[in-house]
Amino acid sequence: MSIVEFEPLSDQEPDYIPVIPSAPVSNGDSIPTAFDPVQLRGGRLKRLRDMMKEQDYAAVVLFDPNNQRYATGSRNMFGYFLRNSTRYIYVPQSGPVILFEYPGSAHVSTWLETIDEARTSKVVWSAVNQRDNLSSDPFGVEIAELVRKHTGDNGRLKVGLDRCTLNLARSLEAQGLEVFDCMQDTLHCRRIKTNEEIACLAQSMAASEAAVANVEEAIRPGVTENELFAILYGEVIRQGGEFIETRLLNSGPRTNPWFNEASDRVLRPGELVALDTDTIGCHGYYSDFSRTFHVGPGKPTAYQQSLYQMAYDQVHHNMSILRPGISYLEIAEQAWKIPERFLDRRYPSIIHGVGMHGETPLVAHHMDFERFSKNGILEPGMVVSVESYIGEVGAADGVKLEEEVLVTDTGIARLSRYPFNEALLKQA
Repeated sequence: MSIVEFEPLSDQEPDYIPVIPSAPVSNGDSIPTAFDPVQLRGGRLKRLRDMMKEQDYAAVVLFDPNNQRYATGSRNMFGYFLRNSTRYIYVPQSGPVILFEYPGSAHVSTWLETIDEARTSKVVWSAVNQRDNLSSDPFGVEIAELVRKHTGDNGRLKVGLDRCTLNLARSLEAQGLEVFDCMQDTLHCRRIKTNEEIACLAQSMAASEAAVANVEEAIRPGVTENELFAILYGEVIRQGGEFIETRLLNSGPRTNPWFNEASDRVLRPGELVALDTDTIGCHGYYSDFSRTFHVGPGKPTAYQQSLYQMAYDQVHHNMSILRPGISYLEIAEQAWKIPERFLDRRYPSIIHGVGMHGETPLVAHHMDFERFSKNGILEPGMVVSVESYIGEVGAADGVKLEEEVLVTDTGIARLSRYPFNEALLKQA
């Protein structure tokens, strides 16, 4: 990946916002490596408003911090607002975008060209139960007034909410608005990435790969899982990332079954170490790939190598069938056939979408498809992670591998490029 030179920041912009060359640069494999932040924000807002027009939303009120960032580029106390839905952004199909912000912090976002006005949130303390009924009516009245003003229509207009408490939805309904859950519509809109988003994803991936390289270098007998996870997290932050959604870094018998979180367990020679990045990285974009390593000294066992080879084969076979136009059900039908003794501990998905976090689609294995998946079509501009976990009941070891790829007009291009472990791939 080419190096991107950042321009000096203006006095109006917070120091965490990078300004990047306006012309996206291609490295020859369909993956832009630079982006214009104004185009990034404008392209996403346009896609959201196109969806609103298609679904006949007069306006949407966004509480989810990921949707807020998608619509405007605005971020404030991200982790806090993941649990406390008291900051919201009003986006009409046409008209000014209004940020309803936590008191005293509007200046964090008002420099953005996507924010036309900032007001103080009417539900700042809605997480405190005794205040709920006091905050909901002012919220509903204010939003309804805005919708009527911007549409010129006093009828029963359709308004989307992506996440909120029940009393806020009822507050809008009391004002004569039709309230719909717009989360799935918003995620469907976000499934196709603009060139600027792809560049963000590529930069986030490069930073996560650097973090994993530091982890691999630190793997040795005597180190703990938590020490390795701290290295991973620290490098993610140093590279401009924000946080890691999971603590999926485990070793030895804790690699099987999957989903054990990092602990104070001490690594021993001859064991496996497996990790999944699950990182909200730089620019707020997700990086999601997995690798498994061997703890030296000595060589992996034949059994460890066989697990690794199967996981490698599963990921690469499933990448090979991905192409624009293939249906999710066809992916499930054509996917690598998991040997029977590993079926009980199969990973829940074959592929899942990637954007600002793990997104739509989720394509489950054929036997799970009707339970977890809805059919659709793989399209150019989608970014997906291809999953594998190989482990069997009663065994000590498990292997986790995963690659992140961009769907192009003709096939796929890899976003994750971290090398696989040669010792584990080499058959005894």
